Amino acid sequence: MPSTRLKVIVTRRLPEPVEKRLSEFFDVSLRDTDEPMTRAELVEAVKNCDVLVPTLTDRINSGLIGQAGERLKLIANYGAGVDHIDVHTARQRGILVSNTPGILTEDTADMTMALILSVTRRMSDGIAHMKSGEWQGWSPTALLGSRISGKRLGIVGMGRIGQAVAKRANAFGMQVHYHSRQRQRPAIEEPLEATYWEDLDEMVKRMDVISIHCSHTAETYHLMNAKRLKSMKSDAVIVNTARGEIIDENALKRMLNDKEIAGAGLDVFEHENDGEGIDLTPQSNVVLLPHMASATVEARQEMGDRVVLNIKTFDDGHRPPDQVIPAMV
Repeated sequence: MPSTRLKVIVTRRLPEPVEKRLSEFFDVSLRDTDEPMTRAELVEAVKNCDVLVPTLTDRINSGLIGQAGERLKLIANYGAGVDHIDVHTARQRGILVSNTPGILTEDTADMTMALILSVTRRMSDGIAHMKSGEWQGWSPTALLGSRISGKRLGIVGMGRIGQAVAKRANAFGMQVHYHSRQRQRPAIEEPLEATYWEDLDEMVKRMDVISIHCSHTAETYHLMNAKRLKSMKSDAVIVNTARGEIIDENALKRMLNDKEIAGAGLDVFEHENDGEGIDLTPQSNVVLLPHMASATVEARQEMGDRVVLNIKTFDDGHRPPDQVIPAMV
């Protein structure tokens, strides 16, 4: 008899335990390599599956969704962000979208603090110095950075990750400030000793560290534009573990080259998925990471578990627990 199991196509290689679980429950097509699917491969996939499991490197736009076959009823994203998926068009076509929220919070917050420390304490300079073999021993004036205790941290986006960063920063003795679409309740603000700024521009120009934690939407594209970057203090630094498109990367590069701001710690880049490369040359005041804030064994496994749960729930005739509603994107 023909199989009645859902046909699931996965666009990238996932951790082996995740692929094994998917194979146990569904009729799964897995990738042989970890290369992203080409556009033609994605078109073929959406025409021939019940469920597509994409990642942030896949552009699931209206054009692609418009070529989907009648079978496609769920896009079960492997990741929390869905800015690469046209959720509205999917909804209009009767295709549900799910994601994996909440899992990456702690790991991303950890990496944010690591970047803040790396930039302010000049860790990349120290590592490069050691690797060069030129270090001759301790010096009272060598590689002087700045302490973070007592410094003002401005968090842009006070969601799960922003709050987790605030908790860590507060423990390090930093003064927590934030801007968000909505002010948080006193029950959240008070333990973090967090100060809300309604005006982002006023906050940015007074902070020692700016940390980006908002979603990438049409409204937040280049939220940190040239004007806002220019308003930062010359000894301030900016850190981004959210989405590269939120910062005007060309403007940031100019300011870093001209030493108009003290430094940057970036785990995400504006054109990282466009094949254009990274428009920031590593230099002494920049720490660059290859989009690895959530790269822990635990996070990747838990993301896979949520994908399986969303598909299994859908297969049982219910809405996926992590369904993305267009109005909320």
